Amino acid sequence: MNVERVLFKSTDGLKLVGELNIPDQPWAAAVLAHPHPQYGGSMKSIVISALFAALPAAGVAALRFNFRGVEGSEGQFEDGRGERHDIVGAIDVLHPITEGLPFVLAGWSFGADTSLSVVDERLTAWFAVAPPLRRDGGYAAATDTRPKLVAVPEHDQFRSPSSAKPILSSWTNTDVEIVKGADHFLVGRTDKAVELFLDFAKKVDEAS
Repeated sequence: MNVERVLFKSTDGLKLVGELNIPDQPWAAAVLAHPHPQYGGSMKSIVISALFAALPAAGVAALRFNFRGVEGSEGQFEDGRGERHDIVGAIDVLHPITEGLPFVLAGWSFGADTSLSVVDERLTAWFAVAPPLRRDGGYAAATDTRPKLVAVPEHDQFRSPSSAKPILSSWTNTDVEIVKGADHFLVGRTDKAVELFLDFAKKVDEAS
């Protein structure tokens, strides 16, 4: 992989660390947001690592990064509020390199919740894996007309499909996929997250 370490700033001025992989002829781009920092989450977490390895190999430019306070990134945990500035800072890095391509904001767990709280005109779509859906104040993406795919593990310990579906049913342009045989951590099922992302991104590309 042509992985490049990147240093960039959140939109509120914190220095963050990340990794960038741009394939030779990308057809889409993705920013990848990791799970909860206070429970060991980082850009090297299992689902984010699986996506970061597979997407560039499939032609998708990818940027993963550490939220504030995590492994080399400045600042401290802010329960998803400040972390939104981190995501927009990551978009600032990747978008100019991939302008004109479908641009997906993707996250897992806390990263999914936080991503769904970010609305930016440069985004084409959202891809959320196992969001706990517990964000105070709701989700900005819920009423946005751009497409969203939410992957809910069949045996998720924090937000079961039966409790996720009533919440997501009122969201605009949102599809829900149940990941069979998986729990919140997707051990042994990260390939399904990759498959869902690529299928979704291709549909977004065809529609754009």
